[in-house]
Amino acid sequence: METVERVETPRGELVLRRDAEHYELISNGVFLMDTRSGSSERLLVRAALDGASPGTRLLIAGLGVGYSLAEAVGCASVEEIVVVEIEPSVVAWHGTHLAPFSGGALDDPRVRVVTADLGNWLATTEDLFDAICLDVDNGPDWTVFGENAALYDDAGTAVLGAHLRPGGVLAVWSAAASDDYAKRLETTIGPVRTLLTEVERGEPDVVYLARLS
Repeated sequence: METVERVETPRGELVLRRDAEHYELISNGVFLMDTRSGSSERLLVRAALDGASPGTRLLIAGLGVGYSLAEAVGCASVEEIVVVEIEPSVVAWHGTHLAPFSGGALDDPRVRVVTADLGNWLATTEDLFDAICLDVDNGPDWTVFGENAALYDDAGTAVLGAHLRPGGVLAVWSAAASDDYAKRLETTIGPVRTLLTEVERGEPDVVYLARLS
């Protein structure tokens, strides 16, 4: 395993590592994601945009290694994609090491990248979306930073719902199932679907889909 870049951020250490042709993102020693598959990240977006009509506005919370954004730009019905990513280095790496995995999607004229904390940005914008894809943690019960827990509690879920257009979809990625969170989504947003993606080791990746009712 080779360390490609190591940066210090206000949130601690962020490392980009390479193993042969694949890359990994590590935050303060915690594995975030890698480029080995991307199946569940693509599913997150594909399911959220299922049946999307022309003029759809999409928010992707978390750029990561770019699989979600690459999937989104392939949908012709999407008019605008806003990507909120807290780490400037992650955005920069998509101009170098990670460019093959996002497929040049950041150059798509429909894409707008906002480098900001998601919670802070949501509190300052009135933008509404037809779909929001949330993938900034390993799940509601395993956050990268302690303050991210606020995105998944009752108030945070309500804030996400407040940025959906009528009938909009909130899609949330998780490395493990969380029954309590699924119930919160159903109570706060609306009916919930759960999609599973089998992985090589451990529990399946989970995508929760809640439609605003």
